Amino acid sequence: MTGPDLPSLGAQQSTATGGYRPGYEIAAERILEYIVRERLQPGARLPTERDLAEAVQMSRTVVREAVKILSALGRISVQKGRGIYVAEPDGALWRESFSQFLPADLNQVDEMFEFRRFAEVATSRMAAQRATPTQVKALREAAQQTADAAARNDIEEFSRTDEMFHGAVGAAASNMFFSASVDAVQRLQRQVCAIGLAGVAGGPTVAAARQHLAIAEAIAVGDEAQAAMLMAEHIDTTLQQFKQEIRHRLFSF
Repeated sequence: MTGPDLPSLGAQQSTATGGYRPGYEIAAERILEYIVRERLQPGARLPTERDLAEAVQMSRTVVREAVKILSALGRISVQKGRGIYVAEPDGALWRESFSQFLPADLNQVDEMFEFRRFAEVATSRMAAQRATPTQVKALREAAQQTADAAARNDIEEFSRTDEMFHGAVGAAASNMFFSASVDAVQRLQRQVCAIGLAGVAGGPTVAAARQHLAIAEAIAVGDEAQAAMLMAEHIDTTLQQFKQEIRHRLFSF
């Protein structure tokens, strides 16, 4: 599936079911695997674009697109006139997890969601205890925006407002460490979406939005147990959807 034994791919790779993975997704995944395999630390210089394309057995055009995506996600840094480098994470606490995380590795996705569940269940419970009226309003508005985006099947907008909702829960907990943890794990999840799950659409977003609305209401009325239970269910459901889609994309061809 991955690694040096794979054939060179262009714009996409067909699957047995007739779907495809865009070439930039595969190239981005292979570049991250290359960083881990070569034990490159934050600040380390990557090969030139041409050499990197050879190393991951992809076309230079596709690698160029993957580099743009990884740069936007904060995994690598493109410095004009100097080269491509492994990016320095914003926070030292997340340095290793950011530099070693592989978004299409099911075991690592499991680990990321395991931590996310722990952090966000606790955060939702604290939010139910501490949320101010202004924070409750922000939560409800963010939840409704995810519902509106899901109804329009607007995946990009749903992803944006989903992050906004979870960030609002973190803010309502009034604990900067939990809030920072929620933000960090959301950035890791963003990598899973951008590299392994680009363009995933359909019913799951509608169900997720309903869960957002229910969580917001539990926090609004101060029901700590309900807020925690709903958040746990929401994250467990999201994990299963992610794992199912990753398996489909990686193992069905």
